[in-house]
Amino acid sequence: MLCLSAEGLLPKIDYAIFADTGWEPGAVYSHLDRLENDIAGPADIPTVRVSTGNIRDDALNPNHRFASMPLHILNQDGRPGMARRQCTSEYKIKPIKKKVRDLIGYPFPKRIPSGVYVEQWVGISTDEFHRAKDSDVAYMRNRHPLIVDMNWSRADCLRYLKARGLGQTPKSSCLGCPYHGNAQWRHIRDTSPEEWQDVVAFDTAIRTGSARANANGTPLLGQAFLHRARVPLDEAPIDRVTAHELAQRQLELVDEEDLEQGDLDGCSPWSCRSGSPVQADYDQAA
Repeated sequence: MLCLSAEGLLPKIDYAIFADTGWEPGAVYSHLDRLENDIAGPADIPTVRVSTGNIRDDALNPNHRFASMPLHILNQDGRPGMARRQCTSEYKIKPIKKKVRDLIGYPFPKRIPSGVYVEQWVGISTDEFHRAKDSDVAYMRNRHPLIVDMNWSRADCLRYLKARGLGQTPKSSCLGCPYHGNAQWRHIRDTSPEEWQDVVAFDTAIRTGSARANANGTPLLGQAFLHRARVPLDEAPIDRVTAHELAQRQLELVDEEDLEQGDLDGCSPWSCRSGSPVQADYDQAA
């Protein structure tokens, strides 16, 4: 959407906001630098990076409140479970809403008058129209240009990026996101040994829950894992190609696109790959 706006194929946007969880792959930060320098800058589109901290460090800090990640849980009775997902709200939606309020001149807790709002573009393509939702606050109105203006599928987006030398655009999501599929875990392991050791270490450290809960004497009743197999990450069956991944490869071959590692979805604030809705009004957040 930033490229389309910079080229004039979509209206010029006022700002591009990136919510940084502090634990993105190095490739994402490098790509963001390139977007700022080569695309946004020449088009005179300001880019803003917002953050509420480093999700990895916060989870392992006994003095910091832990915004729950959707960790895969193995309960004491052997049944599988999943922790609540608060990370998208805490590390992406809240800082974006805070910055939007600042940009329109009504920082929290200043009341925003009725009728004052921003139009927020959300990059959902026609393949995932079911994820296109309205905002949960009156001062932000969601628009989905890839659907409404361009009628573009994911394949259309990939072709456009590839034609402009951006075919290797990485997906934005935390290194240790529990929603990673086997392909993404393999990609980290095989292309970035340092980042792989980082996620393996985190997976071990989070086994009994957050550091703060353990420091308060309330460890997790069960065990937590990053991989859905609920075994240590360095022992997980990540070399097994799932039926979903195989089917996607076949679809991409039909579209004559390069095969990509990982799940289709990145971690967009308003379309997290979990598919479950996130309601998190900054005005009401603690």
